[in-house]
Amino acid sequence: MNGVRVDVAGPSADAARTAGWRIAQRRGWQMLSQRLTGQARSLPDGTLDSLVSGIVVESEQIGPKRYIARLGVLFNRGRAASILGIAGVSERSPAMLVVPLIWDGGTGTVFERATPWQAAWARFRTGSSVMDYVRPSGTGADGLLLNAGQVTRRGRGWWRTVLNQYGASDVLIPQVRLYRQWPGGPMIGTFTAGYGPDNRLLGSFSLRVEQGDAVPALLDEGVRRIDALYQQALRTGQLRPDTVLAAPPPGTPPAPVEEEATDPGTIDPAATPTPAADSVVLSIHADTPTAAAVESTEAALRGVPGVRSAATSSLALGGVSVLRVTFDGDAAIFAAALEARGWQVQQADGVFRIRRRAAATPPPAGVRPE
Repeated sequence: MNGVRVDVAGPSADAARTAGWRIAQRRGWQMLSQRLTGQARSLPDGTLDSLVSGIVVESEQIGPKRYIARLGVLFNRGRAASILGIAGVSERSPAMLVVPLIWDGGTGTVFERATPWQAAWARFRTGSSVMDYVRPSGTGADGLLLNAGQVTRRGRGWWRTVLNQYGASDVLIPQVRLYRQWPGGPMIGTFTAGYGPDNRLLGSFSLRVEQGDAVPALLDEGVRRIDALYQQALRTGQLRPDTVLAAPPPGTPPAPVEEEATDPGTIDPAATPTPAADSVVLSIHADTPTAAAVESTEAALRGVPGVRSAATSSLALGGVSVLRVTFDGDAAIFAAALEARGWQVQQADGVFRIRRRAAATPPPAGVRPE
């Protein structure tokens, strides 16, 4: 939960800060339970310590005996869901490629160079959002494939190639235009939420800050509001992936099957060639609490027979990362192979959600199963 405000006094700066974080945990849990169940519930501090996976400092002021801050509280999804009595896995959108376009000084920029708009999207916490964002890092070929000119292209053929590269189903184009009153003075940002190759408009708004050094705060608030627009559009059915992007190019004939005229009496079944399986590109969503978990998940996917490649397309340490897997065969075969290796697999709209099965808890010493 973001935007938890605390104002605490204490005998020292450290004591006030510790007390402020305690209060933030309690208020964050009440806000979360109020939003998900309609009732503001409370829990003991010991239980909250086991539920909280991190504290995000959005802004803070530390005095000798006082602590004023705005904090974000990150809860463990599985444990919080079990306590609140809701489904452990929330419904999420299909994978959406984010192309953050910023207009500053009359020039549009996406990944041609590092921008504060790209940094704001990288800072955004997606744990409370139903949108499945694929956020490129801006390195490698990102600057060539995703630039300001690409936003104006409507051809589905090239977009299909780009989306397959990142393992996404469609594209989101959040834009911001910055207007400066004078250098270092007030700044106005006009934000628009677009999606699809046609860059269809879902909503727009404007924000203002009084000082030029407050641009990061302006952009962070813009990302939060654009995410709200995308979530609302998904709930109302306005935001749906373009089916043309998932279809093969028009006019592509099916692969011909060669048949040889042979004598039925001389056919050797053992010599009959087995047709090669078609390769499919799969989007895999997995929990990655640490960098080691990312590496182990990639190694486990590469170990599945038939997997040509497995790479992380959207990294989210402490959250859910997206991996792109190329598999020779049917998606159902891939899912069965993962389950045989101890994974829990859920599939929806061509996207796989995988988790490691929890190890069985051994019985206490001296207790034998019947």
